[in-house]
Amino acid sequence: MKIVVAIKQVPVRDTNVRIDASGKWIDEADLEFEINEPDAYALEEALQLKDEHGGEVIALCAGPEHAGSMIREALAKGADRAIHIECDDLGSLDTLGVAQRLAAAVKAENPDLILTGLQSDDLGLGQTGVVMAELLGIPHSTIIMHVAVDGAAIKVKRELEDGWFQQIEMPLPALLTIQSGIHRLRYATLMGIKKAKTKEVKKLTPAELGAAPAAAITVERIYAPEKKKQTQILKGSPQETAAQLVEKLKYEVRVI
Repeated sequence: MKIVVAIKQVPVRDTNVRIDASGKWIDEADLEFEINEPDAYALEEALQLKDEHGGEVIALCAGPEHAGSMIREALAKGADRAIHIECDDLGSLDTLGVAQRLAAAVKAENPDLILTGLQSDDLGLGQTGVVMAELLGIPHSTIIMHVAVDGAAIKVKRELEDGWFQQIEMPLPALLTIQSGIHRLRYATLMGIKKAKTKEVKKLTPAELGAAPAAAITVERIYAPEKKKQTQILKGSPQETAAQLVEKLKYEVRVI
């Protein structure tokens, strides 16, 4: 079984993000980066399927040159090889533009299964995998909790709302977006780190893929949320003020 896993490099959680001099993007000079956590679970699912059924796991990433360190981490954990679409303009692309590049790189591989994380930690759109599947013309399913291979098909378990789940049987090839937390993530071993240095990383450019380069997003300005202190005095009887408080918490603050 050939499995492609789309992974993304994102800033480390809880890092101190600063806006750059242009006011249109963040200053990446002092940022530390890591693999997007939901994508790490997709990678783990792919590696477990490989352990059970054999085959090949290919890590696929679109991003700048420094994403290479994250790709090597995926190789150290067990991916067999990688494809790196080197580009610095992801901030100007919408979901369709990013998915077009990933889909163009995947076509030549003709994989049995494509896995992505449910969403990215930085943007959280949760759309890239689904759009990729539509571009490739293959079936897809989201929020996957379990995957079982059954010949030329797979059986998957989807997480719904309120503790409900859905069981689906799908033909291959297919694309799945994996829910976080479904497995314990493995660490890269010392032997894995050594082997990663010799594994193939195929580097591509958007021009080589023929993917549409048009910028779909124009960033005018980014800024930190404004922090305001505001005090409201609720008047009336205890019952009346309690009702007012509940209404504000529910409809204005939206915490209940």
